[in-house]
Amino acid sequence: MKASSKYRKTLLACYLGFITQAIAANFAPLLFLTFRDIYGLSLEQIAVVPLVFFFTQLLTDLAAARFVDRIGYRVCVVASQILSGAGLVLLAVLPDLLPSALLGILVSVILYAVGSGLIEVLISPIVEACPFENKEGMMSLMHSFYCWGSVGVILGSTLFFTVFGVGHWRILAALWAVLPFVNAFNFLKCPIERLVEDGEGMSIGQLFRTPVFWLLALLMICSGASELSMAQWASAFTESALGVTKTLGDLAGPCLFAVLMGISRLYYGKKSEKLNLPRAMLGCGLLCVCCYLLASLSSSPVLGLLGCAVCGLSVGIMWPGTLSISAQKCPKGGTAMFAMLALGGDLGGSVGPALVGAVSGAAGGSLKAGLLAGIVFPLTLIIGLCMLKKAVRN
Repeated sequence: MKASSKYRKTLLACYLGFITQAIAANFAPLLFLTFRDIYGLSLEQIAVVPLVFFFTQLLTDLAAARFVDRIGYRVCVVASQILSGAGLVLLAVLPDLLPSALLGILVSVILYAVGSGLIEVLISPIVEACPFENKEGMMSLMHSFYCWGSVGVILGSTLFFTVFGVGHWRILAALWAVLPFVNAFNFLKCPIERLVEDGEGMSIGQLFRTPVFWLLALLMICSGASELSMAQWASAFTESALGVTKTLGDLAGPCLFAVLMGISRLYYGKKSEKLNLPRAMLGCGLLCVCCYLLASLSSSPVLGLLGCAVCGLSVGIMWPGTLSISAQKCPKGGTAMFAMLALGGDLGGSVGPALVGAVSGAAGGSLKAGLLAGIVFPLTLIIGLCMLKKAVRN
């Protein structure tokens, strides 16, 4: 009991770390149409922003698999908070200082994407190494804070824009940067343990020679793509494709999406010991397919919003669920495994939104067409789960 209480500070820092990641992932997408209007950017150019964000995270994941164990978890996780805060501050100034606004946005995004990537690689194994019971439930509960952070970013930003106007978004970017700077001190003080002892973790080569790892990586790619294809474009989709105001679009689209995703993770965190995780993920994959179809094919704004929002419920346990299954199937995976799985999730998170944006641009700016193309990811997830079930039986 005392050991568990000792690590509550670690858990709090990790909660705030996921909220920091939510700020990094969700703040800029709320401004996609604002960037279009004030900087004259096209949808195709704006689609590069989430692509660069997640591609940078992907490269960070890959690099982290090699240097985190050498440098140490504490140094890297503190750096993740400082880089995230610095990127948000620069987002407020660089687009207006550099000759190209898009370049200024991308430089800022790259900086806080490195911080976000380190958060993604480090926080899950940090919590997995803590002596808590019911690790599956704890993992899902912890990942729910990403959702609550997303809700906070959307609600807080919407309130700020309503009161002060969207033209003052630069001030808000600087305000959001305060949280990661403060949380850096939390990670300096809290106890941090290693997931496996030095020399006992699997190498990247060993992981690549493990057949089940490739199925788990496929699930992570599809989880990231299924989640982020909708989440990154939800604000622009509800505002332009469904013809609602920005305030209503942000609240009914990405905000409700994040709320339902958080509820899904919270529910699984409480009931994980009674539920079959692969079966639950399969059901969520089927629901996700239905949500993409409803959002992209429905002519009713209400049904379109419903599909967009309920998609959050369907993707909730995909990412943390895959991490939990991986920890069971590859207990010696260590930092390398979590880094490679994070890389897979980020690969999906970069390819998914980019595909939606590219198809939308090719279809004359129709985001419905883009989201319809995104259905390929939950369908592939379903196939991957069936393959995993068959592989485990054999």
